[in-house]
Amino acid sequence: MFCGSCMQDNAMARALMQLGCEVSLIPTYTPIRLDQEDVSQEHVFLGGINLYLDNLIPFWRYLPRSMVSWLDHPKILKWASSRGVGNDASSLGPMTLAMLNGARGPMRREYQELVDHLVDRLKPDVIIFSNALLSGIMPLLRERFSGPILCLLQGDDLFLNQLPDKYRDRAIAAIRENSRSFAAFITHTRFYADLMSRFLEIDRDRFQQIPLSIDVRLPARNDNVQERDRSLPRIGYFARIAPEKGLRNLILAARELHAEGIEFELHAGGYLGEAYREYFEQICQEAEFLGDRFRYIGSPNQEEAKFEFLRELTVFSVPASYEEPKGLYILEAMAAGVPVVQPSRGSFPELIESTGGGLLYPADDHSAHAEMLKRLIHRSQEREQIVEAGSRNVLELHSSRQAARSLIGICEGQLSQRSLQEPVAS
Repeated sequence: MFCGSCMQDNAMARALMQLGCEVSLIPTYTPIRLDQEDVSQEHVFLGGINLYLDNLIPFWRYLPRSMVSWLDHPKILKWASSRGVGNDASSLGPMTLAMLNGARGPMRREYQELVDHLVDRLKPDVIIFSNALLSGIMPLLRERFSGPILCLLQGDDLFLNQLPDKYRDRAIAAIRENSRSFAAFITHTRFYADLMSRFLEIDRDRFQQIPLSIDVRLPARNDNVQERDRSLPRIGYFARIAPEKGLRNLILAARELHAEGIEFELHAGGYLGEAYREYFEQICQEAEFLGDRFRYIGSPNQEEAKFEFLRELTVFSVPASYEEPKGLYILEAMAAGVPVVQPSRGSFPELIESTGGGLLYPADDHSAHAEMLKRLIHRSQEREQIVEAGSRNVLELHSSRQAARSLIGICEGQLSQRSLQEPVAS
């Protein structure tokens, strides 16, 4: 799959580099997978296979690093991922707790290697974690690094809430304890800062915000617009094929449009993992009323192919059934010149407020969803106004460069604050 968090972090790292910062983007657990240029380091730290074996086989953690390091090679990790080794939280309770125990748990060897790399080789001014699930390293890291360590939260609650109850509460407690050493937390929306402040019982004043962003130039208007307008309206979806992303919700809204006699096509794209093959087969059965007007394009490997898909749409919708903390896909649709229709939940209200690039409807109200889709299909003038506002504001307010400037400001503020707190040498 193309991970939204990986894509966001990679785009941010590249933008920081373009602004003159020295940046090391360090993959952990598995290599990152992107449809853009990859600026991450090749070496994968906290390799998923070794972490798993550390937790499973008592003697494994005592083997010399030289004997087990080959399992962290990107090709080996990619092979393991392709064989169906996943990150389903419902089966990873013990391993999650072991990771959060860090120096006190079975994975100390792997954590120590990462600490040595950070402190001895990179010597950073600031360290930024891409999620709180890596916070088990904090005790070891704080023994040797006194600079600011920030944590970017972008979906941690989704994983934690899927853990079995007997592991969930213990994992959250461990994160709360580890999080005391973070200088600040960063989110992309006010909504998610409020949610995670309550979820982790962290003072809301410790949160700062950077804009959700994408690393694309505003595409030129489609040369085939007139040809597209003569064909059927096209409703589009592009996100992971998984229940929580809401493709079935879109099918239900499409059924209501079809019942009204409105003619349209429904095209979907996005990563489909083995775990959700049966779910997708059910989706295809429910969409049989559309015949060949329902199409699934798969998951293009290149960004250009994804944007070519988006540019051909009349309206875009990913009706997620959970509190989405990001929603990069709607920014991509707006940048491609397509208006969006989203449920009023999670990050969506803030993103649509800041861009003007779409319409909202009450979450899980399929009739209201269908009504908003119909409105943008039929009202071409309103649709064009929304397209113009959305594409302009994504470029001005949600570019990776704009987000990078915000992050630099946060880092500089943390460094200045720390320097003021340091005692003056006599």
